[in-house]
Amino acid sequence: MAEQERRDDRPTVIADDVHIVYRVSGAKSGKGSATAALSRIVKRGEARGVRKVHAVRGVSFVAYRGEAIGLIGSNGSGKSTLLRAIAGLLPPESGRVYTDGQPSLLGVNAALMGDLTGERNVILGGLAMGMSREEIKERYQSIVDFSGINEKGDFISLPMRTYSSGMGARLRFAIAAAKDHDVLMIDEALATGDRKFQRRSEERIRELRQEAGTVFLVSHSNGSIRDTCTRVLWLERGELRMDGPTDEVLKEYEKFTGK
Repeated sequence: MAEQERRDDRPTVIADDVHIVYRVSGAKSGKGSATAALSRIVKRGEARGVRKVHAVRGVSFVAYRGEAIGLIGSNGSGKSTLLRAIAGLLPPESGRVYTDGQPSLLGVNAALMGDLTGERNVILGGLAMGMSREEIKERYQSIVDFSGINEKGDFISLPMRTYSSGMGARLRFAIAAAKDHDVLMIDEALATGDRKFQRRSEERIRELRQEAGTVFLVSHSNGSIRDTCTRVLWLERGELRMDGPTDEVLKEYEKFTGK
């Protein structure tokens, strides 16, 4: 299992009683729906047929530099929603999220441009993360090598839409991993590759921690969590059920799931 000590006690993320609520429209579309929607906007009232989904319920924790934190829980427990809130993509209904540095969210479904080649996407992805063109040029080959997508052909010169989902996910991770991050959040990316790629990814996560970053990993693989994370947050139905050392939390979680 990953070593337990952390680098220092400087917090990178503070979640203070965070609640995230989605509003899902249940109203039927059809004739008059646009007029009805406009009426609701003008009235500024709660729209009829709108269902509230309380995805995260009062979650509080502090993350520190040098930690790798796993997020576990059943499907729909709020893991990915919590990451989006930390990244600043979802405003809390109540409570606050404080971050030191710029959080970066890497998801399997993170959008790269399908009609552009892998090479062009490496450049654009690097620029989007704040890397200079010179930095991208210096790290380009290591990004391609890390992703492994050229091991069976010159795929980096082909449009992204020709890639399998696993190849695309590996390239996204390789681009994100090329930069040192204050807070890097990874949503299931390690589940997309073979064991060789997973080992490279886990080693890179350890390097990020040693460079005083904080890594959050959402995964349904307890093995990846054990190999990578020093600490685990267990969410169920949007609530933080347990927060502690990896082995302790996974032991209770495996009792809960029967696995």
